[in-house]
Amino acid sequence: MSTEEHRKKAVQHIRIAVISISTTRKLADDKSGAWIKKQAQKEGHEVVIHQVVKDDIADIQNLLTHVVEKITPHAVIMTGGTGISPKDVTIEAVQPFFEKTLTAFGPVFAQLSFEEIDAAAIGSRATAGIIKNILVFCIPGSLKACKLACNALIFPEIGHLLKHMRE
Repeated sequence: MSTEEHRKKAVQHIRIAVISISTTRKLADDKSGAWIKKQAQKEGHEVVIHQVVKDDIADIQNLLTHVVEKITPHAVIMTGGTGISPKDVTIEAVQPFFEKTLTAFGPVFAQLSFEEIDAAAIGSRATAGIIKNILVFCIPGSLKACKLACNALIFPEIGHLLKHMRE
């Protein structure tokens, strides 16, 4: 079966949760989260929640647990808190919940970032995994990084990944 035939069997209508992690931004000035929401809708997906949560492990885990257990999207795209400053705790909050990790996501994102921002790409800890049959992507908070992750990796492959998760 060709790649094209394989992708035709991908999930088409996807329910997506968008969570922005920021201590300073509110929903009204969340440019990255708003862009992800708008782009997901352009791709034909349904955004079931868009919320901002502060950089706090317990707050992130509480919101993620609520989204996974009560809203049950197909995928969660989390933006922000993936850097190396002490306040960047998204990865620490989310990784313990992963049942499976998409180990190629971080390195592929880093390679694409390197092509755009040079050696600064090593500061990103972008990651992805699966929690209770839900894809979870943790990507940087900058608008440029969100566009790169979503356009180059997440949106082209999300339906295909969901198809395989359901096999």
